[in-house]
Amino acid sequence: MIRHAIVLTALLAVPAAAIAADTDDSLNVGITAFKKRNFKRAEEEFEKAVDADPKSAAAHFYLGYAIYKRAEPKRPFHPDKQKAKDEFAKAFELDPNFEPDWGKRPAVKKTE
Repeated sequence: MIRHAIVLTALLAVPAAAIAADTDDSLNVGITAFKKRNFKRAEEEFEKAVDADPKSAAAHFYLGYAIYKRAEPKRPFHPDKQKAKDEFAKAFELDPNFEPDWGKRPAVKKTE
């Protein structure tokens, strides 16, 4: 129990800037992998971005797209396509005005 409290305290002490940097790094690596059609690697990186910042619409959107691209050649109603749909829905729930840019500008807006 004490160990859980220590871990939780350590996690809460992580600055928001570090979380944003981790999210940005994973998104950028994921977008690069996606553009090279390495959808498995892209999915892994986007999952890291979601883990780093669960409130990132970009992380959820790109994760959904990577999941979809991996499931695309499979049967029409493959369960992964539902997972992709859920990620897209989460992205637009977090930010209804989200527009993917595929690396043309920073993936996560910086707050001051």
